[in-house]
Amino acid sequence: MRIATIAFLAGIVFFQQLSNFPDGRWAGLLFISLPLSICFVPLKVPLWLVNGFLVALLQANNIFGSFLAPELSGQDILVEGVVSSIPQQRQYGQRFEFNIEASLSPGVLISDLPGKVRLNWYRSKTEVDVGQRWQLRVRLKQPHGFMNPGGFDYEAWLFRHGIRATGYVRKSDDNRYLADVDGIIYWLDRQRSSIARQIESTLVRGQFKGMIQALTIGLRDDISQQQWNVLLKTGTNHLMAISGLHVGLVAGLAFFVMRWLWGRSGWLLLHLPAAKAGAVAAISVALIYAALAGFSVPTQRALIMVVVFMLALISQRYHRPADGLLLAMMLVLFIDPLAVMDAGFWLSFAAVAMILLGMGGRLKQRGLWWKWGRVHALIALALMPLTLLLFQKASIISPVANFVAVPIVSLLVVPLVLLAVLLLPVASVLANILLQLADFFLQLLWPLLSWLAALPSAQINLGLADEWLIIPLCVGVIWLLAPRGWPGRWLGAVWIGIAFLLPAPRPEYGEAYFSLLDVGQGLAAVVRTRNRVLVFDSGPKFSDSFNTGEAVVLPFLLNNGVSEIDTLIVSHGDNDHIGGVDSLMKNMPVKNLLTSAMEKLVAYNAQPCQQGQGWQWDGVVFEMLHPDSNTRADENNGSCVLKVSSRGGSVLLTGDIERRAERMLLANNKADLAVDVLVVPHHGSMSSSGVDFIQAVSPRWALFPVGHANRFRLPRAEVVKRYLDNGANVLSTGQQGAIEMVLGNAGVSTPRRYRYENSRYWTHFPKQVLVLTEK
Repeated sequence: MRIATIAFLAGIVFFQQLSNFPDGRWAGLLFISLPLSICFVPLKVPLWLVNGFLVALLQANNIFGSFLAPELSGQDILVEGVVSSIPQQRQYGQRFEFNIEASLSPGVLISDLPGKVRLNWYRSKTEVDVGQRWQLRVRLKQPHGFMNPGGFDYEAWLFRHGIRATGYVRKSDDNRYLADVDGIIYWLDRQRSSIARQIESTLVRGQFKGMIQALTIGLRDDISQQQWNVLLKTGTNHLMAISGLHVGLVAGLAFFVMRWLWGRSGWLLLHLPAAKAGAVAAISVALIYAALAGFSVPTQRALIMVVVFMLALISQRYHRPADGLLLAMMLVLFIDPLAVMDAGFWLSFAAVAMILLGMGGRLKQRGLWWKWGRVHALIALALMPLTLLLFQKASIISPVANFVAVPIVSLLVVPLVLLAVLLLPVASVLANILLQLADFFLQLLWPLLSWLAALPSAQINLGLADEWLIIPLCVGVIWLLAPRGWPGRWLGAVWIGIAFLLPAPRPEYGEAYFSLLDVGQGLAAVVRTRNRVLVFDSGPKFSDSFNTGEAVVLPFLLNNGVSEIDTLIVSHGDNDHIGGVDSLMKNMPVKNLLTSAMEKLVAYNAQPCQQGQGWQWDGVVFEMLHPDSNTRADENNGSCVLKVSSRGGSVLLTGDIERRAERMLLANNKADLAVDVLVVPHHGSMSSSGVDFIQAVSPRWALFPVGHANRFRLPRAEVVKRYLDNGANVLSTGQQGAIEMVLGNAGVSTPRRYRYENSRYWTHFPKQVLVLTEK
């Protein structure tokens, strides 16, 4: 079982590394390989590897069977379907998943539409609910997300959840509710949605109603960003999900309570032993709680383990905990092989495995509090490799925070909210009191967590120099956690040191690494010399809970081993350039801030960018060419314009300047404008990129920072043609993802296009609008 499970997992993981999707018909071989792996023991490992590969292929092929026809992208389509998720209330409307069941638009076949889509309904006064059938006029596009080193792969997340298009509901008289849909899944989700509304109405003024919703039904939408930051820094964010820990504790509580109650009756004991009755109760409660969570991966794992151990108790057979864990993993992967795409899968199973390793094989017995503290220290150390790899950060004070928070949340808050949920239909007044009591316990806990999160060393932000370094890091952690008497446990620290001390690649003296990041319709670029870092703009802010400074720029910097920004330049005050600044300033030290939008950055002691400013870092020259003292601030034409020159190449960053600023640059700095790489002004709009300016700059590479299928329809075809006519190669972040180049000592390297060089089989490749020509 152990070897088979590991081989099965390895086969699935190998499949996830593919760039091209194989023919789905190969999945039919599973009917041959699976019986052989059971019967033919000598080839167990390779056969289970094949099984894992084929099971993943089978599920992925089913998802690929549904897609949006390219010609329908961006078109208005009238459809009928069912709301298949609990709607999220957003800042500008509501968002929900929708299963399309029929096309009502003439000429549009249902086979041309995806089965499952993710929709936003902006500024709607009508609230939808899960399990409702609707007729909607929608505008869809194929799944597409930002593609950057260290960033979140939104396209992978959509594919993992079977979502084959995204879009929004159009304002139309055709939009109307049709009926409620029957079915156990929809009924269950409607109950969860109803519980969420009752919690919200009970705790209208409660600071922690979002957390209580998370602990009852697994919905975390109402947890504020500030609260998430505290939870992440203290390593207690796992408590705000219906995790395996909660399921296990609730099941254990049900077991002991039922065993005690059953034992009070002699008649009941004659028919069934108290321990077996407790086991049945534990399984039942675990099943109900996992259902409330929507059967997330951690709850699946915990539920299966509870069932395995309780059935072993009922059948009076002993199973080692490690075998139960591996059986749970095997069943989870058979049911949902793409679960390996979830961070929760790895964190959940790794945490339990490391607890079994770190707490097992100990001859010397210690007290309860020593064991309790050791468990949290083990989890913090064991999960550090994964959290650094997945999130580029890890909490240092999580053992202390969890030592206090876990008993309060798991032993007080969770039982209270579960009891309240059970009482809501029959004793709403008592249920409301229990919910308010749970909120009170969280209020008691929160000041401690906030104080711990505010400590300077609460969290380390550190990216691994390369993904392969996860191997020595994991080896080191496992070696350190080995039982006492394991030879050379100190070597674990050496392995960990290898992972941390190996530096990230750095430019040579006189060179610069230039990265134009994919932030959608906006601009963010990073220039790294051997010892310094400059960030030019931070991309847009989309809502109070999402901006590209935090979602794109910061992960990119951490992924490249950057711990501070030497200079941050904000070209001007438009949202698509300044939107992520607050997040950068709060999460990473910034030594120097230059901008033309002084009044918007007063709180950060910003200095104005002006023509004539210049400096040199590690043999690389930085020159500010615009604005001059006569240019009005906070306009497109007042954008900071920066030229960066290495020994063998140069790049010009232009912000959103338009024709007037271009003419000023031609008048004042024409001799300095010629560069190898140009970040095209104003995203390639018609207001910029005059012929004289393009000829003066004469770039080899013209880079357009634009969003895929953006509503402004940028870059304009006429503008692209001007650059092509001048002999430039043209690329866009919307098509290529992040674009990285080396301004070397001997010239400029060929661009690395992150979307193409780091693609997986689910990656979306937009139709090529820009044409490349070699100069």
